[in-house]
Amino acid sequence: MTTGVVVMAYGTPASPEDIEAYYTHIRRGRPPTEEQLADLVARYRAIGGISPLAERTAAQLRAIGTQLEQRDAGEFVVRLGQKHAAPFVEDGVAELAAVGVDRIVGVVLAPHYSGFSVGQYHERAGAAAADAGLPFAGVPHWHLTEGFVSHQAASATERLATLPDRSVVVFTAHSLPERVLEGDPYPDELRESAAAIADRVGLDRWSGWSLGWQSAGRTPEPWRGPDILEIIRDLSGTGAADGILVVPQGFTADHLEVLYDLDIEAAGVAAEVGLAFARTDVVNDDPVVAGDLADLVLAAAADLDR
Repeated sequence: MTTGVVVMAYGTPASPEDIEAYYTHIRRGRPPTEEQLADLVARYRAIGGISPLAERTAAQLRAIGTQLEQRDAGEFVVRLGQKHAAPFVEDGVAELAAVGVDRIVGVVLAPHYSGFSVGQYHERAGAAAADAGLPFAGVPHWHLTEGFVSHQAASATERLATLPDRSVVVFTAHSLPERVLEGDPYPDELRESAAAIADRVGLDRWSGWSLGWQSAGRTPEPWRGPDILEIIRDLSGTGAADGILVVPQGFTADHLEVLYDLDIEAAGVAAEVGLAFARTDVVNDDPVVAGDLADLVLAAAADLDR
């Protein structure tokens, strides 16, 4: 029996020429204003012209595929499906159906479940699989896997050693609109993984770490906060710390929200207010994390057999 694995990600423009079409897709077909487009282009230019996310995502797919092969647990075919850039989720499922897989497992390159993000990926993949007459199972989350927690904890420990003794740790993730977080497990899962990582590092809950948010959408509705930039400014105002370590636990690959929003924008604000700044590595194609994802794929495939 052959298992198809659709690895799902947000997507990114392939070249500077694709930025406008990508931005329009994110805005559900509404083209950005000239000012909005210019701002986004400038952000990409600041990190080298385009995001390395496509390259990083491809490496993550290869890592998961390699780990599945090493487990010698059957035949697996791995394909990419994205939300806002080709190949889209439906394209990835169609490719798997075309090569004759018997079932499909979906895994999203985001550790924490939200109905607004991971849930939508699985809904799209499940519907496409049903249209192809194939059973589907999705991996709901992986925020407490040993590989993820240990990777983040090791990086946090390493970075803290470069900061002043009076430094605090802030765990961040992509903000979402308040309306979609009502009854959603996303905030709780973020707290769970932050607590697990902090415990591994040996951080005190009240004085050593906290949760923050970043990269909120530019819409008039309220988004979950506090934003990391606000946290940095407030922290400076209190005089309670000399440095800040940001752990972007909601992101799994180097891309705009990490390389610009944190490494440039947040670091710039920290420099302005006189705080030392550092951030942890994201997992990218770490083989241990990829191995945990491979194990979760195997477990989901086994569930389809029951």
